[in-house]
Amino acid sequence: MLKRENKTDVIVVGAGPAGIACAITLARAGREVVLIERGMFAGAKNMFGGAVYTNAVKEIFPNFETEAPLERRNIEHNFAILGEADSTTITYRKNDNVSYSVIRGKFDRWMAEEARKAGVYLVTETVVKEVIKKGRRVVGVKTELEEYYADVVVLADGVNSLLAHQIGLRKDIDTKDVALSVKEVIKLDKDIINQRFGLKDDEGAIVEIFGGSMLGMLGLGFMYTNEDSVTIGLGITLNELVENNYRPFELLEKLKQHPSISTLIEGGTLKEYSAHMIPEGGYKKIPRLVDDGVMVVGDAAMLVNNLHWEGTNLALISGKLAAETALEALNTGNYSKKILKNYEKALKESFVIKDMRTYRDLMDIAHERRKAFFSYYFRKINGFFEMFTSVDGTPKRENYHKFIKSIFTDRKLSELFKDVWAITRLLWSILIWK
Repeated sequence: MLKRENKTDVIVVGAGPAGIACAITLARAGREVVLIERGMFAGAKNMFGGAVYTNAVKEIFPNFETEAPLERRNIEHNFAILGEADSTTITYRKNDNVSYSVIRGKFDRWMAEEARKAGVYLVTETVVKEVIKKGRRVVGVKTELEEYYADVVVLADGVNSLLAHQIGLRKDIDTKDVALSVKEVIKLDKDIINQRFGLKDDEGAIVEIFGGSMLGMLGLGFMYTNEDSVTIGLGITLNELVENNYRPFELLEKLKQHPSISTLIEGGTLKEYSAHMIPEGGYKKIPRLVDDGVMVVGDAAMLVNNLHWEGTNLALISGKLAAETALEALNTGNYSKKILKNYEKALKESFVIKDMRTYRDLMDIAHERRKAFFSYYFRKINGFFEMFTSVDGTPKRENYHKFIKSIFTDRKLSELFKDVWAITRLLWSILIWK
């Protein structure tokens, strides 16, 4: 039940992983929480590649492995570099419970139900139009139908976060800092999936895809095995799509036709198609996260680790840390920015910001050298293995010399130096500069 006059302890906007983690942490501590979701149900509008990471989920839902609607336990990670028709794949396999593939519509709905059981007041099919402020402090939100008031408001409203923008916590998003991801869920018989991916029982595989229809572009593809379906998709930065007039669903269709991909999904039927924006700006584009009476979490806070395809785990932990800070504010009756900055401090001390800071220069360098790193060198990697595996009567030494010579003839020496310098800068920022 809400307190009188629609007043509650905390309002959380957005029932994705960050919002739910925040709301359920507060409810378990005995606080009244309103969780507002614009979709018909939690997960109705949410999208991601397909995996949740065990450690982060267990912090919020300790028994999720036996209670949540999971698809497969991922025991294999593949890195596929695609040319126009050839490919090179590196596979790492380990029988640990590091991650599970899930369907967001099912998984988020389950998380929201757990939150409701814990006492969270869930309001669905409701759009928050604006944030209500009293002086400098955020005191509530205005929806299409009514106003809700709270001591603390947490914004978990996704990458666009119009509410954070409205109150000046973030600037307009640059097109290079956001990717448009499109994906399909393709239904296949469980036994066919096991045979094609070399799996058994509930084992799952992840495929990270480079190149192919995305050659020369700052974009990556992905595949995840579900119980009786395969998820395939890709994400391309908006500036690439705008500058080159690409349509992402066409790039996905072309990717599906690649010989190394088509055999894995052959005979499947389309079960679901979705598209969503993904924050790609990295550490340098994290907005202001707190102000008087308000905190920002998850995708709204640009918390995505691009290189490792991590977003859901960062969202869960950020939601949990925001809830713990809100509890501190509620217990002291102080909802000022000074107190809520403890959320920022906790984030910085967690793996979330530490990992993002490690890769703080990644996106700048990726944009700067994308033509080289996402085209030339992908082709060279495949070219090397084509040469290495060829048996055509030519002496091996001649093939080696020819391949090495091609590195310096196919690309200007000045560009090679720029590439080496870019890699050196990246390694310096990752391994040395703190």
